Amino acid sequence: MALLSLVCGALAAAAVALPENGKFIALGLGILAVASGWLTYRRSAGQASPRLVAAGAITLGLVAMLLGGAKIALTLAALDRLRQLL
Repeated sequence: MALLSLVCGALAAAAVALPENGKFIALGLGILAVASGWLTYRRSAGQASPRLVAAGAITLGLVAMLLGGAKIALTLAALDRLRQLL
């Protein structure tokens, strides 16, 4: 489960760079990485390696969600500015 969350976090971070719908994919995969990473972090109380991988997945997922949200906000701001020009 720890590796699944890490892979989702890495894919979410890579999806931010995709054009068009990449920001939405990044948000979805980021949410999945954070949720599965949090569950893995809580379940593996005594083991260090899965907890470290889960913490990395949570970090990657949060960064991807932040960047994807920023891209959405910038897109909406640009569309609002274009609407004001017309």
